Amino acid sequence: MAYRTLAVAAGLLAVGAIATPALAETIGGNPGASDGPIFIAVEGPQTGSQASNGKDMLRGVQLAVKQVNAKGGVLGRQVRIVKANDQANPSLAKKVAGQVISGSSVAVIGPYNSSVGLLNLPLYTSNKIVPVQLTSTDDTTGEGVTVQPKNSQISPIEFNYIKATFAPTRVSMLVTQSTYTQGMADRLQASLLRTGVLVTQIPVAEGQADYSAEVKAALADKPTVLYLSTYFPEGALIAKQFAASGSSAKCFAGLANQDPGFITAAGIADSQACVFSGVPEPTQFPTAKNYVKQYKATFNKNPGTWGTFTYDSANILFAAWKKAGTTTYAPVIRQLKKTTNFAGATGKITIDTQGNRPNVPVKVLRVNSLGTFVVIS
Repeated sequence: MAYRTLAVAAGLLAVGAIATPALAETIGGNPGASDGPIFIAVEGPQTGSQASNGKDMLRGVQLAVKQVNAKGGVLGRQVRIVKANDQANPSLAKKVAGQVISGSSVAVIGPYNSSVGLLNLPLYTSNKIVPVQLTSTDDTTGEGVTVQPKNSQISPIEFNYIKATFAPTRVSMLVTQSTYTQGMADRLQASLLRTGVLVTQIPVAEGQADYSAEVKAALADKPTVLYLSTYFPEGALIAKQFAASGSSAKCFAGLANQDPGFITAAGIADSQACVFSGVPEPTQFPTAKNYVKQYKATFNKNPGTWGTFTYDSANILFAAWKKAGTTTYAPVIRQLKKTTNFAGATGKITIDTQGNRPNVPVKVLRVNSLGTFVVIS
């Protein structure tokens, strides 16, 4: 375990663990102790352009930890959180993983971004840190487990909706160069090409203030559909510029655009110019009523999309610890892969032998007049 040789104190400070008594967060401890706290890391973009996702992910775990600790913890021990902020930046992936591994955590919930997970999930698993991860690229299958949909599960839903609803002859794609967004664009393009649809991909750089040139280039061939394979900060700007173009094309935005920040940045009217692949909002999961109520009571705000998934991630991890009677890597992974019809906030959860969730709740969404994502298919 090469990363275990790093200094524990320095590693934890770099990760950004902060003691917050109200939610029982702390740092330090002995991962081998059987009577002290159990430490778990929560990795995601807690600062940067995708911080709203990362903070919501963190709060989902905080709520699960607060609830389980109020019932006496797990295996007679309290659970503590270590924050791991990767900023959605692949160049930080190995550093953040090294800091987590050098500390006391026995598991990590996250990362969220596929390009980060490709680099650091192998480090977690090789160092026997249990990942309950949120990456969607199929290339991370087998690196721990996930309750979130994978590319191969999302893409057929996008293709079927676009083909049946829009009957496209030409599709233009605006694509950011991340593992997830590029992978989704390539999958959809392959499916469309097989049915005779012409497809053009135009690369989009992250973090720009203006995408009018890219939008103009994408609309130059008068496509039937403009497909946004972007994360929400870029997608929101593109949606505004698309709405202003007057194009008759239909806009379909990929799942990584589903975030309240998209609607805030684009505005309700321009957000309504697109439909989205995604998952139901927490308030639209019949199984999430208690989660939504407790989230609001704890954080004084409405939950976002992905905290619901990290809440479920934490709870299936706690259940696996209880069934295994330990927090040790191998027996916990075995128990996680035996998860069947677990009653989660996102619905019943089953994990297959590869570590994926076969019954994922992927839908097609639109934005309503109240600025909320709602299911349409």
